[in-house]
Amino acid sequence: MSNKEVVVSDVSREHDNPIAELVQVACQFDSNIVLENDNRKINAKSIMGIMAFNPTRGMTVNIVADGSDEKEAILAMEKFLVCN
Repeated sequence: MSNKEVVVSDVSREHDNPIAELVQVACQFDSNIVLENDNRKINAKSIMGIMAFNPTRGMTVNIVADGSDEKEAILAMEKFLVCN
């Protein structure tokens, strides 16, 4: 299991449909990916979960991945959330 804490940048400015695109990024990987903020934990592959989580600019998010491609998954999620 790997994790990384990131601060979300302005994803709505950088992406046309950030919620759907974030789920698409997560679904590229076999690993289980969870986004955490405060006491909330959501499955990054769930569009309803991401909609409820609503990652917004300035929010601190802990990305947790567990699986065969967890390191790559965390890097891809981080790249999306911080708009690199």
